[in-house]
Amino acid sequence: MKMPKKRTAAQRRAKQAAKSHSAASNKSGKHPAMAKASVGPFGNMRGLNPPPPSELQFVEIEKPIYGGAFLARVEGKALFVPLTLPGEQAQVRITQSKPGYATAEAEEILRAAPERVTPACPHFGACGGCHYQHTDYATQLAFKQAILRETLERGGVAVPAKIAVLAGEPWHYRNRIRLAFDAAGDLGYRGRRSHDVISIRECPIAAPLLVEAAQAFAQVARAFAPALRPTEVALFCNPAETAMLATVFTASPPKTRFDDFAKALQERIPALIGAELAVEGRGDAIQEQRTLAQWGAAALAYPAAGFGYRVDHGAFFQVNRWLVDALVEKVTASHSGKLAWDLFAGIGLFARQLTANFARVVAVESAPSATAALEQNLRGTTGLAVKAETLAFVSRSRMGEKPDFIVVDPPRTGLGAETCALLAEIAAPAVTYVSCDPATLARDLRALTGSDYQIQSITLADLFPQTFHLETVVQLRRA
Repeated sequence: MKMPKKRTAAQRRAKQAAKSHSAASNKSGKHPAMAKASVGPFGNMRGLNPPPPSELQFVEIEKPIYGGAFLARVEGKALFVPLTLPGEQAQVRITQSKPGYATAEAEEILRAAPERVTPACPHFGACGGCHYQHTDYATQLAFKQAILRETLERGGVAVPAKIAVLAGEPWHYRNRIRLAFDAAGDLGYRGRRSHDVISIRECPIAAPLLVEAAQAFAQVARAFAPALRPTEVALFCNPAETAMLATVFTASPPKTRFDDFAKALQERIPALIGAELAVEGRGDAIQEQRTLAQWGAAALAYPAAGFGYRVDHGAFFQVNRWLVDALVEKVTASHSGKLAWDLFAGIGLFARQLTANFARVVAVESAPSATAALEQNLRGTTGLAVKAETLAFVSRSRMGEKPDFIVVDPPRTGLGAETCALLAEIAAPAVTYVSCDPATLARDLRALTGSDYQIQSITLADLFPQTFHLETVVQLRRA
């Protein structure tokens, strides 16, 4: 496991905050899961929209499954139970039953696993953001390794004997959060069992600045109501928490100047350097997010891997501020040559680093929120930004010069059969696949390994501690 060698000032502040969370959680000096508790395995369940009544079932939890729940069986039928742990015995209430499986909620933990710990966050269980706070971090990593291996093997992929792990500090790592306003004007996350907003006072996986800013946003928004009624807010900060961007979402244009609102926010949050007001596309309508107003800076400089990246409002950037540098090194190190492609390049996190070791780098991105920053981040290097869909670019480029190395970092939907077939035809000597979904990764790896690519290594990059989400870096070479 690769861990950071030296803590930055931001990491030291986060560590102290984590200790405060732990101390607050353990004031009683007694672990609630070590004894029977009719209120559930993580405290009082009142106020969590209890499921409709059904008969209690006795189960023994078998293993974790992708999605955050844990597997049990009732009369041979798979039962998915969140907030439990392997080896635990529990009384559960079935909340939904389908032909192939059922879901349930634990009403009582009869025998707790030794790996169970007190969650650091008082909102855990009600909030839908975290799934694994009730167990220690080493166990979380073991869960994710097992889930990744099982998913890939089930998909027909020959997995190496060892899956490496890239991990860092598991708290206060998020540089970006998105929250919604509830009916009272408080900000929070969506609930675990519904789309209701669970207002939050703290969030131990987010950078402390973001949580402080969320509280200030709610107070300022109340002062400007009803002229401005925001529905959600997205916050993004640099790793040192000295600069922050905000996107405020609203269902309709405001009846006040957004500049006044933004200036009032900055008085409360000096780190705020830029804000935008946006209307988001509705449902399945063909309508993209539309910016209504903007104040201050349109981007911030994010230092990572020795370079200050421009990151614009709404542009994708890796969320774990402790592991960005290590991820870049894992993806780009030990590769060099004449030509490299970075597909789904975003703002150029990997492409910029590749320019140090390749005569030419082509970075392909289609998202409007990222393309301008991509061009700027490659300026003065051997890199070329191409605004295009990956499939279209690969299709028209397959007969041209063959790249020595290709990085692919697709969204959850993965590459798909057509792109995999084209990559097999291009036959670059080396490909690195960065994935955020193990199921689509398994599908694509099966296609690539079926066309003379061999897996050299698989690394679980735990960019999302306390949650079921996982990132995977797979190094492939032509046979």
